[in-house]
Amino acid sequence: MEFIDPELLAYCEAHTSSEDPILQKITRETQAKVLMPRMLSGPLQGKILELLVKMHRPKIILEIGTYTGYSAICLAKGLGETGKLITLDINDELEDRVRGFFEESGLSEKIDYRLGNALDLIPQLEGEFDFVFIDADKENYLAYYELVIDRVPTGGVILADNVLWSGKVLPKGRKKLDKDTAAILEFNQFVQDDPRVENSLIPIRDGIMMARKL
Repeated sequence: MEFIDPELLAYCEAHTSSEDPILQKITRETQAKVLMPRMLSGPLQGKILELLVKMHRPKIILEIGTYTGYSAICLAKGLGETGKLITLDINDELEDRVRGFFEESGLSEKIDYRLGNALDLIPQLEGEFDFVFIDADKENYLAYYELVIDRVPTGGVILADNVLWSGKVLPKGRKKLDKDTAAILEFNQFVQDDPRVENSLIPIRDGIMMARKL
């Protein structure tokens, strides 16, 4: 579902800083060779992620859901000299392609790319996460949130992608309530009711929930 007139979206993208060549390459190759290319963040959302990181200046970012590495590179671009991105994904079939993109971006030294089930990997990680981006399987959004919320310091940020779920969060946007939609609805309401954060659901692309730890 398009949430904005395609011409207005094109206008927004035309007035957003242009993609680096490596991001353009990731887009081309993902669309040509990888299943579900809609999962790409794209230039508008990617630049927003980069700018948010530059403004927040986190030392450690945790990304849950790497896919082909577009958003990881955007997040890593925003980091300072000593910043680090830990990005987790379960799909080992994309590993060689993704590691190649990271090397080509010149940011591989800032990126710790780990493969496996994030529910198992997150408890193995040490320390706090200043900035978290959740963009993986929707049924586990709340589980991911619960795993990280107590490890985000005061002022830290959690973002979750696809929280409008192509409009299916509204009854008129769906034919039936499937598991993924139910999970997104539960997650959105949980964050809304969570006294540990202040939050805003932002209608960018497929919706981003932003929560700041109090």
